[in-house]
Amino acid sequence: MAAPKLYLVPLLSLLALLIAYWYRPVDDNNLQNRLDTVLSSLLQAEQKVGLASDRPPRIAIGFGGCLDILVDGVALLKEAAIEPSNNPVHHNFIETEHQLAESFAYFFPPGAASERYVSNATLFKRLVDSSKRLSEMRWALGGNAPVMANRVAAEGCDVLLGGRLSPEEISVLSERITVAGDPINDADIHLIMEYPTGAKWGNHVSRRANRYIVHSDTHNPMIDSLEEFKAQLESFEPDLLVVGGLQMMDSFPFKPGQRESRLKALQELLLSMDQNVGSHFEMASFVEQSLMKDLLEYVIPYSDSLGMNEQELPNLLSLIKGGNITVLSDPYPRVASILDQMRELYQLLRSQKLKEGQRPLTRLHVHTLAFQAMMVAKGSMWKNTMSATAKASLTANRHVCGSSQIDIRKAKLIMDDSFSVSREVGSQRIPFSEKRPVSCWEEDHYEICLAPVLVCTEVFQTAGGGDNISAAGLVLQI
Repeated sequence: MAAPKLYLVPLLSLLALLIAYWYRPVDDNNLQNRLDTVLSSLLQAEQKVGLASDRPPRIAIGFGGCLDILVDGVALLKEAAIEPSNNPVHHNFIETEHQLAESFAYFFPPGAASERYVSNATLFKRLVDSSKRLSEMRWALGGNAPVMANRVAAEGCDVLLGGRLSPEEISVLSERITVAGDPINDADIHLIMEYPTGAKWGNHVSRRANRYIVHSDTHNPMIDSLEEFKAQLESFEPDLLVVGGLQMMDSFPFKPGQRESRLKALQELLLSMDQNVGSHFEMASFVEQSLMKDLLEYVIPYSDSLGMNEQELPNLLSLIKGGNITVLSDPYPRVASILDQMRELYQLLRSQKLKEGQRPLTRLHVHTLAFQAMMVAKGSMWKNTMSATAKASLTANRHVCGSSQIDIRKAKLIMDDSFSVSREVGSQRIPFSEKRPVSCWEEDHYEICLAPVLVCTEVFQTAGGGDNISAAGLVLQI
């Protein structure tokens, strides 16, 4: 065969480019149509059930609250003249700017959420002052309890919130929320150092969007609204009790026996609750092993339901199995891995002999970037698992994109077209269906539901994502 004439080579290349360009809109349209179908199906699943019209659900939520300063993390470190560190180190708390740089370098590349107490007041003030000089700095209500409270109130629930809040914080709460706790003049400030996927800091590149949080809190570690909250609980008659914000105790300089005393007071509150009222504990970024062990003694055994992300699940599981914690784990875990970890945690907690007043775990919700997974015991108090999983998934996009209306042009799916229900050889594989995106099935004495997340591609805010997601999922299940 004769070789092609040389003048034909550029012509053929041009023709190939034109063909590629011609077919590109078709592929884009197919993708948009697929996302549109997934969104419509998730909305339909979410709307299958609603709240009771005769009496709105009543949810009691503790503890704490703060004002969040949200900034670009890399920009803040640059403004504060904190140089990138090539020595990633995990620190339980931050005392110097070098420790801050090392800690940020540890969590930033994998894109793992983290929260650290800053014991150096001068350093923390320097960070706050630097943040105020950034043009894109903004304020928001912060703290697990207030964020969850505002979410469930927005969904139509009446709320009792346990926290000592400033007038500024109270002013942005829903009218459906009653605050139990003496007010304070000045709010505690938490610095939310956010970053997008692909952000660069020195030689480090983030694998996914997330945040690194620092605080120098004084009120929240003491859960000092506990007594007032407990005093109002009985007359409030809640359908559900939610406990969160206990990560504020992590690495805080308590006096000897002080933390244990406060957790025992919380345990007494949990023991006083009617067993017919659900109890949910929202996990967070814990790094202090002794605190985690205290939670396993004073809080978790008195909770029917647990909420956590893909970092917190293996952390808790590792502690129960081996007595130590896992600070970092895969930021993009496979479905089968998460489901196996959920089963193992569920079985371990269910197998423990219950003492008086303790509760068997009946609900487990794990929220990841790519999907939502819920495990609910058959015959338990928790209802509408399929719709709740869909609502949690949609809330992930709504919160991170900062809009109640989901725009598929700002969304993508990163979950696979099919997934195995376990890592065991020969496990069932479930195909992903755009028209029925929430997959539910039964195993042993529990049901599992899993929904993909329409991952927001134009991030407005990652902080508070887990709180909004967990709160929204709970609303349809009580």
